[in-house]
Amino acid sequence: MNIRLAEEKDINQLIKMRWDNTIEFDESKKDESYEEFIKECQTFLENALNSNQWFIWVAEDKGKIASHIYIELIQKVPRPGRITHPFVYMTNVYTIPEYRNGGVGSKVLSSINKWIKENKYEFVIVWPSDEAINYYKKNGYVHCTEPMEYIPS
Repeated sequence: MNIRLAEEKDINQLIKMRWDNTIEFDESKKDESYEEFIKECQTFLENALNSNQWFIWVAEDKGKIASHIYIELIQKVPRPGRITHPFVYMTNVYTIPEYRNGGVGSKVLSSINKWIKENKYEFVIVWPSDEAINYYKKNGYVHCTEPMEYIPS
């Protein structure tokens, strides 16, 4: 298993995995246009892979992406008296079914945790599903105070 950052050659697999992830947890989306989704997702991924804001980590097994985790760096406003480091927003954490419960996702998360420490990112935010809470806990994550949100109507 090779844990690495995604490259442009991975875009088609990442698109399919995003689609499969969505359909697995919300079957009502299966009637959406896959062709339209491909266009939107491909544009997003091309921009993300060419930015210094998004980092997509993958676990690759013999050319097949088994798992991925998307990381977005959130820049903070500098504060006097301290060096300001970005924080990390983790999203789109997914392992394809045949690789689940074998430690693949934890290997990806472990690589990311090491990368976060090496780069001195301040903290990580992730909103796990109820099913994923234990996955994060066993990898060193803890619950924090709930953030507030505003949803424009």
